Amino acid sequence: AFVSLFAFKHGVNRVCETQAVRFSPDGLFFDTGSFWQEKEREKVDLRKELDSILRDGNDEEREILSLAVQAIQQRRDRNSAYLSGFMGLKGEFIGEDEYQFSIPITPFMLNKAGIVHGGITAALADSTMGSLINRRLSDQYRGAVTAEMKVNYLSPGTGERIISRAKLLKMGSHLATATCEIRNEKNQLITHASGTFFMIRK
Repeated sequence: AFVSLFAFKHGVNRVCETQAVRFSPDGLFFDTGSFWQEKEREKVDLRKELDSILRDGNDEEREILSLAVQAIQQRRDRNSAYLSGFMGLKGEFIGEDEYQFSIPITPFMLNKAGIVHGGITAALADSTMGSLINRRLSDQYRGAVTAEMKVNYLSPGTGERIISRAKLLKMGSHLATATCEIRNEKNQLITHASGTFFMIRK
């Protein structure tokens, strides 16, 4: 890997021009200008790969690219996590203490067996409960983070859409607890989760 730094040369007590430095088992050696050249080569290679997928890739591969663009745009617009952008999370309150996400099942979410990956399901439950609690915080808090979560997988994540619904159980001065159910469009219960969240004061 390359890093850019101000390099001193041969013990001379003056700063040389900024150079790219490559770390090697033998120590440091200078590789002037190659840092930016390497970055430009990476951009060219990436463009070639993207063009290849758009030209020769299948529908699933192009959908993954589209989701990547969605994740980047959502990060720019809302400063959300890239994973949230890949899943297309846009939630809504369905009651004073209930919050839900309803999202399509995409190839990004599937494991080799063709069902929603357990890690994706857990992340969705965590995001739903966390979103509910963070939106219920008063102005004296900066946010809430997961302290503990339990996930029970009850049936395979199949179908066209999954609906993740969280319900607030209790909100104290330091901790909040919630539960979450994830179902498909046929109302089949896929996952039940519960979580405890630490509330960070300003």
